[in-house]
Amino acid sequence: MSKPAAHHPPLAAGWLSSAPPILPPAPRHWLFRPGALTAGLRQVGQVRLRVLAEYADGAPLDEARAMGIAPGTPVWIREVLMSVNGVDSVPARSLTPLRASHGAWQGMRRLLTRPLADMLYHDSTVVRTPFACRRLASPVPFHGTALGVLTPTAQRDRDAGRIWARRSVFWRQGQPLLVAECFLPAFWELVADQPVPPLVPHQRTPR
Repeated sequence: MSKPAAHHPPLAAGWLSSAPPILPPAPRHWLFRPGALTAGLRQVGQVRLRVLAEYADGAPLDEARAMGIAPGTPVWIREVLMSVNGVDSVPARSLTPLRASHGAWQGMRRLLTRPLADMLYHDSTVVRTPFACRRLASPVPFHGTALGVLTPTAQRDRDAGRIWARRSVFWRQGQPLLVAECFLPAFWELVADQPVPPLVPHQRTPR
């Protein structure tokens, strides 16, 4: 399901193609875990998804570079928050060119509270670029999404610099769909006592 390297744009500034050595095993695993993230989260506990926002906007420079489109290109954006066992754990942000949201990726507009995996991992024509990761910071658009779910203010200020995110681009019919996910500090507390399994090759369907 990987996209050949020659067909995806170079990384945007600040994004890394591999986890830095400073990261402990658990973050390294989750940042580069293949397959559907929701499937992995369900192995931790009960997963619920809440839609934070869906709207049209111009593609920010950081995300436009990842998709290989011009900055300011109209895009459709979907932001959600996944909780595990009632603990807010993983915000996610997805976007695709606005025209693609009525064509190759029109299913994105009909997901409601279902995860993106429902339309990504059962279609053999969908391919995915390798993951990139980074510590979130301004002006990365996803940083604002993550901060918005951290409360109260004291906790937000303390945790803002400790959020690591990953992202990749799915391609279908030549159209990109950028998917970014980050892990809130509370998530690491949930998995603190769990063994870290070895990474396995990417699967087309959820594991």
